[in-house]
Amino acid sequence: MPRLRIVVTDGRGRPVPALSLIRWLMRVAPETARGELTVAFVCDAKMRALNKRYRGFDRPTDVLSFSADALPPGVPSRFRFLGDVVIATGVAKRQARSIGLPLEIEMRRLSLHGLLHLLGYDHERDNGQMERLECRLLRRGGIGESA
Repeated sequence: MPRLRIVVTDGRGRPVPALSLIRWLMRVAPETARGELTVAFVCDAKMRALNKRYRGFDRPTDVLSFSADALPPGVPSRFRFLGDVVIATGVAKRQARSIGLPLEIEMRRLSLHGLLHLLGYDHERDNGQMERLECRLLRRGGIGESA
């Protein structure tokens, strides 16, 4: 059984065929990553609403992570739900275009970034630990420093 289970959905919760993204994320995820997560591709308006509701500002961002609550007693940690990674497709497309990357690479980069947040990393408070790990994992996945 795989250590990670990843489901990719659209803004309405419908499954999206994203086998390439799923395989890549499973390959590059830290060895300690165990459990299930959802990666949701949403429109910029939905991301803007999420930011307004949960973060208090009225604009879309590229990615948000919503960690799941603690496990109930007796649930094996291998099957825990890590949470949701939400990616704004419009923002991601504009970012990919501006830095000259294919959209698929930008979606991989954002998915990994969101997963690291679900695992407890916080680039705003960790003195560069998350950034260093993210760069190492991106290189493992064939995405260099220019991304």
